[in-house]
Amino acid sequence: MTRLLEDLNPEQFKAVKIDKGPILVLAGAGSGKTRIITYRIAYLVSERNINAHNILAVTFTNKAADEMKSRVCRLLNDMDPPIWIKTYHSTCSKILRDASLCGAETCARIGIPQNFTIYDEQDQLLLIKDCIKELDINSKSLTPNFVLSMINRAKEYLILPEAYNPNLGLPFDEYVKAAYKLYNKRLTENNALDFDDLISKTVELFQRDKEILAHYRNRFKYILVDEYQDTNRAQYVLTNLLAEGHRNLCVVGDDDQSIYSWRGAEIKNILEFEKDYPDAVIIKLEQNYRSTKTILKAASNVVRNNRYRKQKTLWSDNEIGERIEYFKANDDSGEAAYVTRKILEYNLKDRALGDIAIFYRLNYQSRIFEEYLVQHRIPYEVVGALKFYERAEIKNILGYLRVIGNPKDSVSLKRIINLPARNIGQETIEKITQFQLFKCISFYEALKGIDEIERIKQRTKQSIKEFVEMIEKYISLRSKLNLHELAVELAKESGYLESLEIKQTEEEISRRKNVEQLLISIRDYVKTNKDATLEDYLECVSLKSDIDYWQADKEKVSLMTLHNAKGLEFNVVFITGLEDGLIPHYKSREEGRVEEERRLLYVGITRAKKKLHLTSAAQRETYRGMSITTRNSPFLSEIPGEVFATTLVTDSEEVSS
Repeated sequence: MTRLLEDLNPEQFKAVKIDKGPILVLAGAGSGKTRIITYRIAYLVSERNINAHNILAVTFTNKAADEMKSRVCRLLNDMDPPIWIKTYHSTCSKILRDASLCGAETCARIGIPQNFTIYDEQDQLLLIKDCIKELDINSKSLTPNFVLSMINRAKEYLILPEAYNPNLGLPFDEYVKAAYKLYNKRLTENNALDFDDLISKTVELFQRDKEILAHYRNRFKYILVDEYQDTNRAQYVLTNLLAEGHRNLCVVGDDDQSIYSWRGAEIKNILEFEKDYPDAVIIKLEQNYRSTKTILKAASNVVRNNRYRKQKTLWSDNEIGERIEYFKANDDSGEAAYVTRKILEYNLKDRALGDIAIFYRLNYQSRIFEEYLVQHRIPYEVVGALKFYERAEIKNILGYLRVIGNPKDSVSLKRIINLPARNIGQETIEKITQFQLFKCISFYEALKGIDEIERIKQRTKQSIKEFVEMIEKYISLRSKLNLHELAVELAKESGYLESLEIKQTEEEISRRKNVEQLLISIRDYVKTNKDATLEDYLECVSLKSDIDYWQADKEKVSLMTLHNAKGLEFNVVFITGLEDGLIPHYKSREEGRVEEERRLLYVGITRAKKKLHLTSAAQRETYRGMSITTRNSPFLSEIPGEVFATTLVTDSEEVSS
């Protein structure tokens, strides 16, 4: 460990060796924040003899957690130390499962079911639609997406349905409140929790059951939090509840990279850390190991215009590097043509395509770049597009597995009951739902009592009986087959695999191959997680985020939004659409988020290691076929002219040499 500590710079060394009390590490972009957390864990265990069992490290993506854990394992020369290195959601899921399975009375009181299913956004929307329909809410303004966003925000702020007051203006208030109350009720009936429940229910559990809180406080004597600037209200409360006991809380983050307020992140959590912990040691990591001095100069000059930030200045021992290239195209096609041409030039110079990324503010901007890349046969991957586990055919197979694990999951039941076709149409499902609500039973119990439901054809009833028999069979087979065997047999007997072979179209073949890949992934999961249960696997799949699917070693150009770029790095970066209205987004002024938009550009710039290109278009086409004239992003003028290969003249003029 002593030899390893020599790898640290003075500020990193200081952050690693403090072994008591609260610490705030302000880690600038590319300053080695992951190293701080991993070395600090290794130091506590190997040099301070802290039991690994007493350490909790929390981050925001499975990818980051896996990387962190592998580094800690190497440092400790231990492939399975009993340290919790998890995301917030997986940490809370583990706490809730353990508490519910141990029969904690509080779990039943606050609606934490045993063996709960975790609903993703698609599942939530389906459930919300059912709730809106049941409440007979017909307002076009109250879309399922809008209602769900209001409910999610309430849960992020730990507001329960009975205390919820959205203040939208009547009659919306009562509609949303009623939908929230019914939605939560249906979740409980389905033995399900959504993503926000994982955090909010854990907080509620701790606040209502002091014995359980004391247990986890006593266990986690040392807590480390990565990306603290991204915490929302619920995560903030959870962290402080756990840390209140021993107060050995080390948070690492960068206020200049706080870009997720739209999903509840509160920058004040990191800016006001000293108010919560007046005795905290503050350490600034300002040495950047990633980017050239030219790129850092551009980034620093942009972000220093923000008023609400901790003062720090990135510096580097890296080379000065190439100047930044700015190109203003006549229109979006010209912008895409320029980016494509530059990528071809880099490829001719043996620059790997995996070293190159194209960033944009909004997802729709990818279309024109994709068209040009396809035209020039340049392989690419859109990060944050439709995820593998969100594809219909994958959701369908997982739906079968989820029902086997939790027959009360009505969302999954309704998804699979007529896949493949069993002559069970929407009208039949509605009749079963009405029967279910009248009898106050689960949808699955209603299926089992299908003979009691009138006005359903005998042929359809027989199909439902055969479906229930199959589900019952595989519920009993769970304990006899391993997870892979269970999935393969179920995919076959359900008829779903066979249904993908009928048409033999390119689309159907692709779907079949996707299902085969899923079965292969389950087989691999079983190999590496021999004692894992069906619930363990489904939870692993449910808690994956967009960035968990991205692989750095692919020989493809990466396309992504600036938000998805956070945490990544590339040798060559193109930041496109640098126009007022895109960067910053046109809504940011009225919503008071201009500083966050500036931080977003800062994040994009600091992803570049060697070369940075900035582009914009003088005109952009609207969906109505009209062209609008754009203005340069005001942030462009905050970048000093000397870092450009060309000089920016005015908002409306081209750049000149």
